[in-house]
Amino acid sequence: MHAAVVRSFETPPRYETFPAPEASGEHDLLVDVLAVGLHPRVRSAADGSHYTSDGTLPLIPGVDAVGRTAQGELLYFVASDGALGTMAEQAVVDRRRAVTLPPGTDPVAVAAAMNPGMSSWVALRSRIDFRPGGSVLVMGATGNAGQLAVQIARHLGAARVIGAGRDPRRLDLLKSLGADDVISLDGDESDVADRLGGAAGDVDVVIDYLWGRPTQQAMPALLTARGDRSKALVWIQIGSMAGQDITLPSFLLRAANLTLMGSGQGSVTTAGIVAELPSLAREIGSGALAVNPLPLPLAQVEEAWRTPTAPGQRVVLIP
Repeated sequence: MHAAVVRSFETPPRYETFPAPEASGEHDLLVDVLAVGLHPRVRSAADGSHYTSDGTLPLIPGVDAVGRTAQGELLYFVASDGALGTMAEQAVVDRRRAVTLPPGTDPVAVAAAMNPGMSSWVALRSRIDFRPGGSVLVMGATGNAGQLAVQIARHLGAARVIGAGRDPRRLDLLKSLGADDVISLDGDESDVADRLGGAAGDVDVVIDYLWGRPTQQAMPALLTARGDRSKALVWIQIGSMAGQDITLPSFLLRAANLTLMGSGQGSVTTAGIVAELPSLAREIGSGALAVNPLPLPLAQVEEAWRTPTAPGQRVVLIP
């Protein structure tokens, strides 16, 4: 079969011939891959920087995909731990990590949106008891996952959704996706802190795709601006696009009712994640969430790795 193959963490994958995988486990089956999303999680695995990377090469990138069984069943699936990735003409599916998609579902849309949408969907439905009427701030709302998080928070009943990011074009787009307000994280730090505290000081939940300096700046700004510091604020760390570390002053944990947690592999069981997939897949398939894929042939994977995308767009590779 043909696949995208990583032989060096210093260069993009190349389109090569690679031995086809075999379905050997009790729950395994071989599928023809129809569409694979080029997610940030896929890029970090391909360059060896993801926290789950063990440095083994060669590897096939890809953490999920849409595929079709020999019987014609359409599946969305998440690759098994330690299995070959999904950027290939064929992949092995563990049925326990797959959901059946209705006939007529657009494989490209599902491949584009399930991974980025899953992060906020699982965080709000599994990591916390989020109730309709709550308010949500999305840090890093101008990224693909952040834009979906704005939509998902609104879809799950948030009464107020605020998006924060740097790109002015993408910030403008957020209001059409359901954001009540947007906050620019660009500019003087004191001005940014004032904007954050003024617009989002009393939110119930922060979904954070940034971490690093923006979070280090935003956390005290929100907590000191709260009208009632005993009111719970849940900060859910999902991504680290702006840095791996922050300095967290101890007084913040004493002076306000702050709960800090993560959401991702390990903090949520595989079974817990898979349990949320059917409902998210239905929302994507129904068109309830705006998706903007950029389909490209898998044979052009090297070019796809460097292809710029428009706001809210996600590259999807087609074997």
